[in-house]
Amino acid sequence: MSKENTYTEDNIRSLDWKEHIRLRPGMYIGKLGDGSSPDDGIYILLKEVIDNSIDEFVMGSGKTIEISIKDHIVSVRDYGRGIPLGKVVDVVSKMNTGGKYDSKAFKKSVGLNGVGTKAVNALSSYFRVESVREDQIKAAEFSQGELTHDFKIEPSTQRKGTKTVFIPDESIFVKYKFRNEYVIKMIKNYVYLNLGLTIVFNGEKYHSENGLKDLLQENISDEDMLYPIIHLKGDDIEIALTHSKSQYSEEFHSFVNGQHTTQGGTHQNAFREAIVKTLREYYNKNYDASDIRKSIVSAISIKVMEPVFESQTKTKLGSTEMGDGLPSVRTYINDFVKKYLDNYLHKNTEVADLIQRKILQAEHERKELSGIRKLAKERAKKASLHNKKLRDCRVHLNDFKKENRLESSLFITEGDSASGSITKSRDVNTQAVFSLRGKPLNCFEMDKKVVYENEEFNLLQAALDIEEGIENLRYNNVIIATDADVDGMHIRLLLITFFLQYFPEIIKEGHLYILETPLFRVRDKKETFYCYSEEEKKEAIEKLKGKPEITRFKGLGEISPNEFEHFIGKDIRLAPVMLDRETSIEQLLTFYMGKNTSDRQEFIIDNLKVELDTLVE
Repeated sequence: MSKENTYTEDNIRSLDWKEHIRLRPGMYIGKLGDGSSPDDGIYILLKEVIDNSIDEFVMGSGKTIEISIKDHIVSVRDYGRGIPLGKVVDVVSKMNTGGKYDSKAFKKSVGLNGVGTKAVNALSSYFRVESVREDQIKAAEFSQGELTHDFKIEPSTQRKGTKTVFIPDESIFVKYKFRNEYVIKMIKNYVYLNLGLTIVFNGEKYHSENGLKDLLQENISDEDMLYPIIHLKGDDIEIALTHSKSQYSEEFHSFVNGQHTTQGGTHQNAFREAIVKTLREYYNKNYDASDIRKSIVSAISIKVMEPVFESQTKTKLGSTEMGDGLPSVRTYINDFVKKYLDNYLHKNTEVADLIQRKILQAEHERKELSGIRKLAKERAKKASLHNKKLRDCRVHLNDFKKENRLESSLFITEGDSASGSITKSRDVNTQAVFSLRGKPLNCFEMDKKVVYENEEFNLLQAALDIEEGIENLRYNNVIIATDADVDGMHIRLLLITFFLQYFPEIIKEGHLYILETPLFRVRDKKETFYCYSEEEKKEAIEKLKGKPEITRFKGLGEISPNEFEHFIGKDIRLAPVMLDRETSIEQLLTFYMGKNTSDRQEFIIDNLKVELDTLVE
């Protein structure tokens, strides 16, 4: 037998807890990322620490949590009971150790597997934990999970509670950056779900008086609501819902014990079923489920004893039982919705009439589109077989699983040269490419049949699998990759309009990005720098002595495949497309894509003046 094929006791190795976390971080925090996506690892680290403080609040201790993020240093301070001083080191460095196994101490906690803060500790270059209780303080410091300072218990006049400070390890989270928009959204969700809680982030206070009603008002403008938000609460359940006037697909936000279950689970499925069942019974009509849920914007939060999630990142609930002697999750939610939503509709018949008209409108549109949809699906199937517009990635070529989506991306490119370069240099396992032909249609104020009648939109919708909403979205990151010129910017704007008009949840849920590609290549015989701005170009010229060669990239097709590897790989720069809560989608599209030429012209001139003034300075 050859030496390479031997398998003996020498091949067997045991990893300690921190080695395993650092070797397989994805098992504990999902994907790594650089902070450009809301589900990147640095936000999971922050969430794991905040979850512990939230659990303290839920148990009646500590109404304020203070969070600060500055220069990669993250600090979270709560005023809960504090970790028992003799167990401070164990709680953050020994697997399967924590107070949440004791249901007397933490009745409806999020974290039950004893991994959370250990993962943060192992994946941080610096980690410090302090606990104050009974007028004493205990602190410990770590680096990459290794204990570096174990401080003695000392007297303290500080308020009781726990403080955690950490710096994510740059050897794992390469060139990362915390985006305040994502942190603030996370914080707002926490306060919506925990009335009476105040979170202070970098000096700004966040508080909620109306729970899930406030959450929906954050996600839909008053002008776009078909009727005022229906807000219903029980002992272990809270729901809120309305219908959008303009949105086509359904939008659900779901939570368990304060945890945002972005991938849904048993509770979200039960809620969707319960709404359909209740409305069918109320109207005594067997309406199609898709017609009832079309354009709905809703949220549900439940509290479960010892919840079971389908992964360490706790984004999908697997539990079928509520615990505490209550019926199953499905029965509990169905009974609550049946009783309280039905009562609401009987008391508010004008709202009931609006909902029924919306259902009938959806039914009419669905039937009108049925023939077009069938033909469009056949065209999409033919195109995918023969035209090769979509060059898929390996994780999707066989049996698609939702968990694979986290690591997958789709580049939407213009023209054959750009798509060819990206296709040759991409990671074939996780990156797919969709090639556009010509400029997309300006679809502002057009109804949804345009999506089926327009070949490019129809094929893009099919590639993403979003016809019935984004629940089946095949790629976590949808990346617009266009040239850095006027035509490229126009195509980018037309694609964003498409998503805003028909699938705004893709943007709301943080799936749409712009690929940032270098504007310049600065090089000499020894070194090459790719620069994304004039400032970076100047810095590169200063670093290279003599007269370097400077190339201005105008189009993606000008960049060779071997160069593309530098900026669609681990150093990829993505700019997330985000929505401003202050401006409704309708207002946004009307201003930028409508016929208000004079207003838009004035806006462009004013902003051009500001840009020129900045350059002169």
